[in-house]
Amino acid sequence: MDLHQPVIMGNRTVDQLSSEEKYRLEHQKMHEEHRGHEKMHAEMVLISVVTLVVVQLCLIEWKKRHYRSYSLVTLLGMWLVPLGLSLRSRYWRFIFIWLLFSCITSLIVRKAIQKPINQTTPRLVYKWFLLLHKLSYVLGLIGYFVMMATFFGLNFVFNAKAHVWMDCGLLFVFYGLYYGVLGRDVAEICADKMAAHIGYYSPQGLSTRNLDPSVCAVCGNKLLVSENEEGVIENTYKLSCHHVFHEFCIRGWCIVGKKQTCPYCKEKVDLKKMFSNPWEKPHMLYGQLLDWIRWLVAWQPMIFFLTQGINWALGLE
Repeated sequence: MDLHQPVIMGNRTVDQLSSEEKYRLEHQKMHEEHRGHEKMHAEMVLISVVTLVVVQLCLIEWKKRHYRSYSLVTLLGMWLVPLGLSLRSRYWRFIFIWLLFSCITSLIVRKAIQKPINQTTPRLVYKWFLLLHKLSYVLGLIGYFVMMATFFGLNFVFNAKAHVWMDCGLLFVFYGLYYGVLGRDVAEICADKMAAHIGYYSPQGLSTRNLDPSVCAVCGNKLLVSENEEGVIENTYKLSCHHVFHEFCIRGWCIVGKKQTCPYCKEKVDLKKMFSNPWEKPHMLYGQLLDWIRWLVAWQPMIFFLTQGINWALGLE
């Protein structure tokens, strides 16, 4: 197809053109509309690059100096920006799933920040966010394998079109990464609030209560078995600082809550010793990958709208 060959209309209407001629006509109109605007386009590209660099530097400094406010604004951006874009484009499936996720998570967060905290709340919170973490991990893997299968042409075996499989794979990856990041950020806030309300953890300094050797410092409940015994429901873990915790609690604290210190004394947790099973290490690596997604979802749309606003204010279109 020669896109530069002009379309001769004659006495024909647009509806009488072939699909190839319609495409060439649209391409021809676009070139005519932008002819002579090379200088303007160069200015717009320069503004976009400068805005991107300046905003990224500002975000890095903000994160260094005021991490809590940066994290809170990032979380709000992660939560609301995709919803706004979906409402604009009428993506009803995403809106329904977003509302379902938001309702359940809001109830969980409400229980986590209540004071005094119920003894069953920490386990309920960690169960929900650990479920989200594993579900997002599985969805991401499914999407990845579907896209790889499309690249290798396996869709033809099932008589399916390549773009259908690719769209499906991208959809799985997006849902897995988006709700994985959102769940981890909310879980981190809940982990801090719960541990601080129980009294064995303080974000600023030492704990306000003495830790009983038979009590878990994350949930405040009694340990069922010693660290050397095999538990029926769960085992007991001892960290290098000799503090002991429920297996489920310390996994939730480290993997879901993104904490790498002891909840009681804040000594560095040796994750390699704690998670010796090789199948658990991908979950930790996956958690690090999710940290990069918030830049794409929360901040890149804002940078794009800021660039568009600057171009509009300068009369560049």
